[in-house]
This record gives sequence, structure tokens and C-alpha cells, in this order.
Amino acid sequence: MNFIKAIAAAAVLCVTATPAMAQSALKDILDNGVLKVGTTGDWNPMTVKDPANNKYEGYDIDVMTELATDLGVELEFVATDWKTLVNGVVAGNYHMTGSASISPARMKAAGYSESYIAVEIQPYTTADKVDKFNGWDSINKSDVKVAATLGTTFEKLVKEWFPDSEIKAIEAPALQHQEVLSGRSDVFVTSNIEGATLTKKFEKIVPIEVEAARAPTPIAMLLPQDDQVWINYVNNWIKIKKARGFFDETAAKWGL
Repeated sequence: MNFIKAIAAAAVLCVTATPAMAQSALKDILDNGVLKVGTTGDWNPMTVKDPANNKYEGYDIDVMTELATDLGVELEFVATDWKTLVNGVVAGNYHMTGSASISPARMKAAGYSESYIAVEIQPYTTADKVDKFNGWDSINKSDVKVAATLGTTFEKLVKEWFPDSEIKAIEAPALQHQEVLSGRSDVFVTSNIEGATLTKKFEKIVPIEVEAARAPTPIAMLLPQDDQVWINYVNNWIKIKKARGFFDETAAKWGL
């Protein structure tokens, strides 16, 4: 029995110890042979859904595939969006999510794994408008339209950072960068991870020069808040994979 499966087996022995622990997602996953993961499919290069075949790819997808393989179970992705991401975990629609920023609001309802990657936030516009902006303060103007996808951390941040701007909340599956590319909005903010991908994919998207990036944030998986057995398993799995270089290799594969 390999080391990772041994962890699962030991955890299952603990699961049977009390009625409360018997409800662990880990036991459900092993009993039914399926790991259900909530993912939005709209965070490039973390999770991207190909509409041609309805399949997902990205950093998150590789991580979740590896986790399912080590558990010895099938992997099922459950489509969700950012505004219902936490609710899906709480309601038991999936056992966990892919990567999500750690925030106090989310921590009120859901648990988190240990972090394995971090992001920081930067602003972006289109090449024809970039000369209008110089620093964060230049975005906070009444004639500037800032797009943000509903339910994301970005929506909360732009409302806080740009109180004088016109905030345009975009309903998924529409994307905030598409709103800017179309000319309906002027600026969006996103992580340095997604921003690097978007600037490669779309020539028109360019970063706005700012004094420094904002809101450095650790990233982790959302988990059921009261399921310590499952949380412990995932955290130990992350430690093993970090030690063996899996996260570094996966990040390098996706240019992170």
C-alpha cells in the first residue's frame, strides 16, 4: 500500500470511530468511488472549460486529477459559478472546490485547505485606453467604468478601491475581460496569474502601470467547514505533494 493510500485508510479507521465522523466526505468518496469537485471553468489558466467538448483543463484540473488518482477514485467536475461556489460546498453539491482565494467572508461558511499558491491583484485595460491611466488613483474617477464578475473577490475589491468609479457587475458566464474588450467597460482587475495569460491571448489587453500590485492573497481549496477528517486528509496530501515537487511542476507547466 503506498503512503498516500495509507493516509486514506488510516483516516477511514478514524471515520468509523464516532457517528459524527462517519459523515466525513472522505468516507463518502471512498465508499462511492467518486470525488466531486466544484469548478467555474472561467479562470485561465487555473480552470477553463472548452465549449466544444465540455471538458476542463488547467492547473486546478491537473491538481484535482492527481488527488483523485491518489485516492483511487473517479473524478467528477460539477459546474458552478463564483457567487454560488461556497454554497455548493455547504449544500454538499461537491466535496471540495478547486482553487479559491482565502477571504474572511468565505471562512464564515466554509473551511479551507492549506494554501499551495498565492496571487496578487493588478489592473488591466485595452491598448487604446492605457494612456488614460497612471496608477491606482487614476482609475477611481466618475467617468471610468470598472467591470467585475459577480461573486468574485474582484467585485468586492473594486467596490472598495474605486468608490467614485462606475462599477459594472457582470453575471457569469459572461467574463469581465470580455466586457472591457467590447468597449462597454474601461478597466478590470484580476490576479497576476490570469492577467499574464490574458495579455498573451489578447493583444488588446494590457496592464495599467501602478506603483505596486495589491491584495496579495493565498489560494486554497474550499472544503466543508465541520469535516476535520476530510480537511486533515487534503492538508496532508498537499504537504506530500509539495515535498515531492508536484505543485512546482504543475505551476511551471501552466506558466505560473
